[in-house]
Amino acid sequence: MATLLTSVQGPQPGSVNCDHGVTVARASAEMSVVPLTVVIMADVAIPAPGIRSVPLTDLDFTVVDVETTGWAPEEADITEIGAVRVHAGLVIAEFSSLVNPGTPVPPAITELTGISDQMLASAPPVAAVLPGLLKFADGSVLAAHNAPFDLKFLTAACAGVGLDWPGFEVLDTVRLARHLLASPEEVPDRKLATLARFFGTPVRPSHRALDDAQATAVVLGRLLARLTEREGPMTLEELDSWLAARDAEAAARRAEAAARAAEAAAPASAPERWLAWLLRLLHRRG
Repeated sequence: MATLLTSVQGPQPGSVNCDHGVTVARASAEMSVVPLTVVIMADVAIPAPGIRSVPLTDLDFTVVDVETTGWAPEEADITEIGAVRVHAGLVIAEFSSLVNPGTPVPPAITELTGISDQMLASAPPVAAVLPGLLKFADGSVLAAHNAPFDLKFLTAACAGVGLDWPGFEVLDTVRLARHLLASPEEVPDRKLATLARFFGTPVRPSHRALDDAQATAVVLGRLLARLTEREGPMTLEELDSWLAARDAEAAARRAEAAARAAEAAAPASAPERWLAWLLRLLHRRG
C-alpha cells in the first residue's frame, strides 16, 4: 500500500500548527515520519453520520496502538501513541508521538519497547497529545489489535485530563482473526507478530506504536478482504451482527466441550462402579 505523507518541521502553506511542536499538514509525498510529528490526510469524504450503515469499503479506519509503562491504566501510563488512517486499502495519514508519562519507565518495559526515560524527557505530556489524536481519528472507525488494551488506556487518559471520549465505533483485529483464520491449520495463535508474519506485512511489529499500528493496518486490510471473499460486502452494522453470531457459536462449542469433559470426569454411579469392578475381576480370572 502506498503511504501518502510528509514530515513537517515548521509552518508551511496549507498546514496548521498544534502545540508542543506537533504539526498537522496535508499529505503530498512518500517519506518517513519522525517522532512528535503528525501527518494528516489528503481530501477524503468522511461518512460520520450513520456510520454503521456505511459499507466497510467506504469507511475510514484509524488503526491505533499505544505503548505504556505497564499493563493497567490504574498503575501505568502511556509512553507512545501511533496511528494509521486507512481508506479503501490506502494509508492516507499517520500519527506518531512519544508521550512523557511523568514517571520513570520500568527497566523491563524499556527492554521490551526500547523506550527510555531519556527519550521521553522532552516529549509532550498526554494532555497535549490526545487532542491531536482525537482530531486525527474523527469520523473514522477505531481499530486495534487487542483493542480493549489500547482503549482502556486511551479512555482513562482522556478522563484523567478532562477530555470527553468521542465514543468511536471499535473493531478488534484479534476478534476478526479468531473467526477468519483457522488455528492451528493457518496460524498457531492470533498474536500480532504471528499475523504479520502470516500476511507478510512490510513493517513488522516491534513494540513501537507506529510500527505496530502500520502492521495492524495491513492485517486489518487482509482480514476484511478475506471477510468480503467469504461473506460478500458488508456494512459495519452487518459486520457487528456477523461477529456476534460467530462469538455465540464459539461460546456454544466451548460450553459443549466443557460439558463433555465434566461428564467424562464425573464420579461413576454405583451400578457403573459395580460393573467396572466385575469386569476387572473377570479380566484377572481370565
